[in-house]
Amino acid sequence: MTTKQIVKWGATSLGVIIGLCLLWATFYTVDEGHVGIVKRFGEAKEQVPPGLHLKMPIADSVEIIEVRTRKSTERLPAATSEQMPVDAVVSVNWTVNKASAFDLFVDYGGLDQFEDRILDTRMKSATKSAISKFTAEELIINRAKVIHDIAVALNTTMSNFPVTLDSVQIDNIGLPKKYLASIETKQTEKNLADAEKHKLDRFETTAQQTVKTAEAEAKATRERGDADAYALKVKGEAEAAAIEAKAQALRDNPLIVQLTLAQKWDGAQPRMITGDSGLILQMPQPE
Repeated sequence: MTTKQIVKWGATSLGVIIGLCLLWATFYTVDEGHVGIVKRFGEAKEQVPPGLHLKMPIADSVEIIEVRTRKSTERLPAATSEQMPVDAVVSVNWTVNKASAFDLFVDYGGLDQFEDRILDTRMKSATKSAISKFTAEELIINRAKVIHDIAVALNTTMSNFPVTLDSVQIDNIGLPKKYLASIETKQTEKNLADAEKHKLDRFETTAQQTVKTAEAEAKATRERGDADAYALKVKGEAEAAAIEAKAQALRDNPLIVQLTLAQKWDGAQPRMITGDSGLILQMPQPE
């Protein structure tokens, strides 16, 4: 093979390699949970969704922006309303609004820049402002209220930015050990007092139930006595009325006595009779 042929073959091979590289550089992909920002000679041109895309080799480059939930954490010194020093570790979950990812890139240069320049500074400010409203004891006992106040303050100051704040957490609150021991002692005493109060309330409830039961039983006994007395009264009045009715009937018609005797006669002759002399004779009975 001559030198000329070697040079020609080398040039051809180089051209093929360059062509393949340019062809390869034409394609790019964007993963799920991300969007692509296409830049042409450094200028942001468009936002593309996940998937396979084409771009102009050399002229175009692509910045990838994550639109899934991210977590930012800050450790910062703060002070309570009583000027007790606090070492707080606070984190926030946040998400870039997919439709506004292009604007975020243009205005702030990407996620890291936005987090450093915007989010972190405002999170520090919101956290210090919220913590300063509480005492050290309240920070330990009522952490949910502290988190709520931080979230409200942070959402207010971040409302004009193209992100969504999902949740705020306090990962740790550091206080001097002596003060923590004092809070723990107070909480223990409070728990014991609450337990005693609960016990007294339970005893009081039981006593009230006993009194109500006794009152109900006494009322039932009185009602049963009243019912029995009324029944006896009604029965007595009925018997008296019956006797009075019989007496009145006898007075009005004396023959009723003879009729009653006749109804009860068994057909036997009387065993004794009274004569004119007043003697009582025993009559023999037939066999």
